Amino acid sequence: MTTLVFGHKSPDTDSTGSPILWSWYLNEIKGEQAEPVLLGEPNTEAAFLLQRWDLPKPRIIEDVAEGTPVVIVDTNNPAELPASVNSADIRAIIDHHKLVGGLETKGPIDITVRPLACTATIMMDLIGDDAAKLPDAIKAAALTCILSDTLEFRSPTTTAHDRAVAEKLAAELGLDVATYAAEMFAAKSDVSSFSDAELIRMDSKEYEVDGTKFRVSVLETTAPGVVLDRRASLAGSMADVAKEDGVDQVLLFVVDILNEEATLLVPNDLVKSVAEKSFGASVDGDAVVLPGIMSRKKQIIPNLKV
Repeated sequence: MTTLVFGHKSPDTDSTGSPILWSWYLNEIKGEQAEPVLLGEPNTEAAFLLQRWDLPKPRIIEDVAEGTPVVIVDTNNPAELPASVNSADIRAIIDHHKLVGGLETKGPIDITVRPLACTATIMMDLIGDDAAKLPDAIKAAALTCILSDTLEFRSPTTTAHDRAVAEKLAAELGLDVATYAAEMFAAKSDVSSFSDAELIRMDSKEYEVDGTKFRVSVLETTAPGVVLDRRASLAGSMADVAKEDGVDQVLLFVVDILNEEATLLVPNDLVKSVAEKSFGASVDGDAVVLPGIMSRKKQIIPNLKV
């Protein structure tokens, strides 16, 4: 039976590229049948990866059948996975996030969770010497994942090892890191064709703080003005998305990659209180700039207070 390899819902670059990378390894090196799949449409940067390197777009699945062998990457949170994931045969987890709990397996499995910025970095370590056999397109998938998750080494999650792996891959591909990253970020910043609700859900995770359920959304861009010009309509859509998704509040952070700061939209008193208690911010108006805030995983989620 074919093993399905997938990341989290609302797939970003790492949850698109890493399943492709690991499926190659299982198929070509381990001799196991594997298929990368997605739990939704990839974001614009992930779509750029597929087009730029002529990689087939993985098929999108809604759920998994009972007993289906799966490898979970770039998450270990059941809320970000198919509803029936615990009825599947989970064979392995490869991740770089904190352990959440709630996944059930049929037996002992391989779990690799390391404090690195990107799942693809972990995979490159696990693949080891066999990485010499990687086709250029698969190397490029790994590189794109690392540059995306580290925001070209600007994110505080970046480690020296992430950087070393990325620079080695770029050298092997004959790519200039800064030039290629600029291409990626330009693709990520082109959100003109998306509705407000699609933008809010594009890179989003659910998180609960003291009984309050949040959808924590992040838009990473080199053109924050394009998004912030829509903040009135976005604020209106946030309430609709919260109601539809069964959360109390959407928190929308627009991350300015080049200036290394985030702008949090402040549509109501609850978000104002969150901004003040979580980040020591002084809020005056419908948005607040948070200097140095770049990472949801390391700087936003751990600091949330209500």
